[in-house]
Amino acid sequence: MAIDYAVIVIYLAGMLAMGWWGMRRAKSKSEFLVAGRRLGPAMYSGTMAAIVLGGASTIGGVGLGYKYGLSGAWMVFTIGLGLLALSVFFSARIARLKVYTVSEMLDLRYGGKAGLISGIVMWAYTLMLAVTSTIAYATIFDVIFDMHRTVAIILGGAIVVAYSTLGGMWSITITDMVQFVVKSIGILILLLPIAVIKAGGFSGMKAKLPTEYFDPLGIGGETIFTYVLIYTFGMLIGQDIWQRVFTARSDTVARTGGTVAGTYCLVYAIAGSVIGTAAKVLYPHLANPDDAFATIVKDQLPMGVRGLVLAAALAAVMSTSSGALIACATVANNDIWSRVRGLTGSAPVEGDHDEVKGNRIFILVMGVAVIVIAIQLGSVVEGLTVAYDLLVGGLLVPILGGLLWKRGTVYGALAAVVVGGASVLVLMAVYGILANEPVYYGLLASLVMYVVVSLATPPTDPAVLANWRERLAGRGAETEQETVAGVPA
Repeated sequence: MAIDYAVIVIYLAGMLAMGWWGMRRAKSKSEFLVAGRRLGPAMYSGTMAAIVLGGASTIGGVGLGYKYGLSGAWMVFTIGLGLLALSVFFSARIARLKVYTVSEMLDLRYGGKAGLISGIVMWAYTLMLAVTSTIAYATIFDVIFDMHRTVAIILGGAIVVAYSTLGGMWSITITDMVQFVVKSIGILILLLPIAVIKAGGFSGMKAKLPTEYFDPLGIGGETIFTYVLIYTFGMLIGQDIWQRVFTARSDTVARTGGTVAGTYCLVYAIAGSVIGTAAKVLYPHLANPDDAFATIVKDQLPMGVRGLVLAAALAAVMSTSSGALIACATVANNDIWSRVRGLTGSAPVEGDHDEVKGNRIFILVMGVAVIVIAIQLGSVVEGLTVAYDLLVGGLLVPILGGLLWKRGTVYGALAAVVVGGASVLVLMAVYGILANEPVYYGLLASLVMYVVVSLATPPTDPAVLANWRERLAGRGAETEQETVAGVPA
């Protein structure tokens, strides 16, 4: 295992070095939070694919393949479909807005008043997403170093907090590109073919497993529908995803680069399910399907290759964790703290240097909070379910409604956020956290409230809508001064 350990240590040291590199370039709020809005198609595609394909998509995707066969691809497949829909239909308009958060978009569309409440819901989503990603370190470090759960969470979380705090989005972008390459090599080029060969090829797998393992719909229609509702629609509105859209240097990059990333996700989904199916042949009696990834890596891969594939799993977790962390801190600072400070009459902080410093402090504080919560929280699935149900039930309707229906009003948006989010929480208490009903009925309640209240209240001020149309066209936003030249895109 010495070579495997060396590969992991070199990888982790490289992540910290990228944080230091990013710190030297993040000199303004725009550079720190959205990489100066200057990413070209290659970096944009790689980093977008990296953030959406985390530990759940890698370890969980293989686990679903182990349990259901090829139809286990549907969870990650719906993530790819959501990213494709976002890129083709919405990303260009989102990129042209030149904002930093989803709540800022809602304020622009509805004329204020919606940002604080929507910011709280989005903050809860990004916080839980960061927590569940951080918990995954325990599984990976346990495989690599036989490390205690708490120590593993602290170690993995501290590395992500360090490079995210130092360089903000520039550090995260560069590390995500490294992670994208490592994942592609480790999972697609190495683990996938080795697993299939070890399982006897596709003919051997078919001979040893029930036919339902090769049924594309074997996981069940209701489960697929729920995945579409939560993950496909969740991709359309999450702050962690939008913040990456804001990094594109043009709406063309956002559209084409996101389309490439979405297509990559579809391939990654199929690969994970095939690896899981192969693991079922090799280890038919695992107690926990999520152990399939670690087991096949430990037992079937040669030394050195094993370290690279484990680094790929670590890369998957780190990319999602860092993206969720900076999104959580951005929302906490820009959508919640700045508004609360405004209500109390405190003067806003002026100057790029002070704004970068303030955002660094928020990333550090949120990062420590994430690590503490991750140590206390036991179930990754429950945390992730709460996050996505709140996001979709509370914010999907007012966000898509604002983009697609000009009659929607701020009061309709507020009613949709409050009633949809509250319905999800109440129904979770009634049906259970993992039930499908909370997001179904919560989303329906949000839609009804949005339409009814919007039609019952005066239309949005024409001046607000005129400004909104200007921003959607890429006009009217303040020009953001670029302070760093020569940064690769």
